[in-house]
Amino acid sequence: MTRDDALASVRANVENRNLINHMLATEAIMRALARRFGEDEEVWGLTGLLHDIDVELTEGDMHSHSKLGADIATELGASEGMARAILCHNEAHGVPCETLLEKALCCTDPLTGLIVAGALVRPDKKLAGLTAQSLIKRFGEKRFAAGANREQMAKCSEFELELEEFIALGLEAMQGIAAELGL
Repeated sequence: MTRDDALASVRANVENRNLINHMLATEAIMRALARRFGEDEEVWGLTGLLHDIDVELTEGDMHSHSKLGADIATELGASEGMARAILCHNEAHGVPCETLLEKALCCTDPLTGLIVAGALVRPDKKLAGLTAQSLIKRFGEKRFAAGANREQMAKCSEFELELEEFIALGLEAMQGIAAELGL
């Protein structure tokens, strides 16, 4: 599977531009994490890009979401490890995250929402001037980016990454594709 194949499938299965942006942001952060840990950047990036490919197809049904996504990813040529990471990122299935790839995807998924929210409260609504310190400060505010699961993000400590470093890495990765995200 190539990135072009994966992106074409995302665009064929997802209409909501914000959801596509979330998937692109997840891909960028997963690639940065792969570099950080010396892992396969293509595998990690494609896993991030495809992780929510079935949200609209399953109409948000959390008991179906990610099962279909794992199947679609497999049909596209994803490895068993990639498909399992996509499956277990949805806690509704009760499949525990065991590998570094799985844990990274589970933590990264909500991080994109925190970062986007941080950009959207800025006057210019851009990622460029956003700092990791401001996001860390907002992390403790339950109402800010309320849908971004703090507990899930904080599990980055399970793969020996401090929360501050994880947020900074995620922000830098998303700043690298800010134009594509419209932020």
